[in-house]
Amino acid sequence: MSSSNLQALNVLLERAEAERDEALRHLQDAQSRANAARNQHDQLAQYRTDYRTRWSQEFAQRTTVQLLGCYQNFGQRLDQAIGQQGGIADYADQRLSAARDLLRERELRVASVRKLIERRRAETLRSQMRQEQRATDEQAARAASRGGNPMSRLVA
Repeated sequence: MSSSNLQALNVLLERAEAERDEALRHLQDAQSRANAARNQHDQLAQYRTDYRTRWSQEFAQRTTVQLLGCYQNFGQRLDQAIGQQGGIADYADQRLSAARDLLRERELRVASVRKLIERRRAETLRSQMRQEQRATDEQAARAASRGGNPMSRLVA
């Protein structure tokens, strides 16, 4: 394999590694966003639980129709917010899954390019070894055809 081919494969490997690193950064960002969205959803759900508990105790003591209406209105808005945040969290989870898939794809590409470089280097080494063996065989054949010892040149 020529030096330029190996150099081109090394450039391809560098590019694939850069794309993989970018995919990793994207995955980390997606993980962070998904965690934040899920945490916010959980906090809202916990707030709703606390809100209902607090107002249940309040209603046991005293209440008015107007106060009950405010409680129900705020509860509905809180439920809507929790639903929206759940949707946001689900979307963030989908983006996280897509980022994981992309990272796997990019890691596979890096591994493939590395394997290709390894094979090409092995091919080059085998080819060089065959050439050296051929040269040694030819040198031995020439020496044998001259009727001399092939090692005599080394002694002289």
